[in-house]
Amino acid sequence: MSKVVFGARLFGDSMAIRRLIAAGSYEPEEIRAMVDAYDIALIVLRLTDKDDPITELLAKSIAAVAATGERLPGEIATKAIDALGIDRKKD
Repeated sequence: MSKVVFGARLFGDSMAIRRLIAAGSYEPEEIRAMVDAYDIALIVLRLTDKDDPITELLAKSIAAVAATGERLPGEIATKAIDALGIDRKKD
């Protein structure tokens, strides 16, 4: 499992978004946007535990936003977080 800081596979192949993508049918552009949005959201929310149930909810929310046609990862992440009603962690 590789760990990279940004644009990155923080949780390797077991991350929730990968499982969700594997169960569906998506174009490469959609996959890239969803994975990047997921990475951004993990960083924004400071999530590091792959077993945290919120990661699964976050992946589903990201897929729902992407299904609207949005392809900008930052926008997808923001809308997915907002849809879940999660407060962004601040320093």
